[in-house]
Amino acid sequence: MNAAAVAPERGYARYLRIVRKLPGTEESTSYGTPAIKVKGKLLSRLRSEAEGALALRCDLHDREMLLQVDPDSFFLTDHYRGYPWILIRLDKISTAALADVAVRAWKLAAPKTLVRKYEAGLT
Repeated sequence: MNAAAVAPERGYARYLRIVRKLPGTEESTSYGTPAIKVKGKLLSRLRSEAEGALALRCDLHDREMLLQVDPDSFFLTDHYRGYPWILIRLDKISTAALADVAVRAWKLAAPKTLVRKYEAGLT
């Protein structure tokens, strides 16, 4: 196991520490599971399905690359194939990689004016 990987029960807490720093994020629920929204738009949800994992918004091009580069951390189920989402095994992914994909997802979900302010260091 990767030294940066963590136990699954601590993985979501680690994810929350990352996304809480991003402007406009709020804790919510989706399908009865913990979720993060950005200005009301779904960013991620912790899945309760059998294979578990975090469902995170993801550019389709980036998703293909992530699935090839790190299949231990990233995967898909048939349900998500046609949608801009990726599934993440929080117990397998490094903190640096999790932070990177979380910020990328946030930029997809956040209003463009908020993204511009964030990138300019104004938030």
